[in-house]
Amino acid sequence: MNSSDLARLLESVQSGKTSVKAALDRLKHLPFEDVVYAHIDHHRSLRHGAPEVIYCEGKTTAQITGIVKRMLKADSDILATRANVKVFQAVKKLDKRAVWHEASRAIVITQKAKKPTTGIVLVLTAGTSDIPVAEEAAVTAATLGSTVRTVYDVGVAGIHRILSKRQMLDEARVIVVVAGMDGALPSVVGGLVDKPVIAVPTSVGYGAGFQGLAPLLTMLNSCASGVAVMNIDNGFGAGMLAHKINMLGET
Repeated sequence: MNSSDLARLLESVQSGKTSVKAALDRLKHLPFEDVVYAHIDHHRSLRHGAPEVIYCEGKTTAQITGIVKRMLKADSDILATRANVKVFQAVKKLDKRAVWHEASRAIVITQKAKKPTTGIVLVLTAGTSDIPVAEEAAVTAATLGSTVRTVYDVGVAGIHRILSKRQMLDEARVIVVVAGMDGALPSVVGGLVDKPVIAVPTSVGYGAGFQGLAPLLTMLNSCASGVAVMNIDNGFGAGMLAHKINMLGET
């Protein structure tokens, strides 16, 4: 849909020939922008509730900046995950508002102010080594508009640490729990709270952890009810899901 098509659709709505609902239904499927190496989905936020996110690994700097440039032109917020400093420096030249989140390797450009949510997304890690994945979840949820709190290094090797955070657990609307090694923390948290728990296994650990497979299987076999499990190291997916759950409680 080009600008002329959009103008005609708006005229049709204003004249009463097309209902607002019918127009929105039509817009939900269009448009995307073909730039040869990518089809940029400018209307994802309308259909999905969040704009398209740029996964940077495997893309060249030129491809990433090309996508960013077109998304900025479409007045979209930018979240680029798994980026590096070189990519950030290139994006910063396009827009001085770009922020580099070093731990999560995420780039954020906020164009639209968001009202803070009353609901809280709480992100926990079992260990300090799990922080990069947890930060990806936290930055994702915060960029989308959720109020986020983080508590790191409260794993089961010192169970009193997570128990001391009971008030924060109770105040959260949804909890993301990131853990490598034995992956036991999500089950512990799931047994303490009455809210959704999103478990994220990480590839942190010794050889028998099999780059995250061991904690993944532990989480999938959790005896605590209400625990959802993401893929290994998928902090972004956890942050996105946590935000969507959090928004269900907003008025």
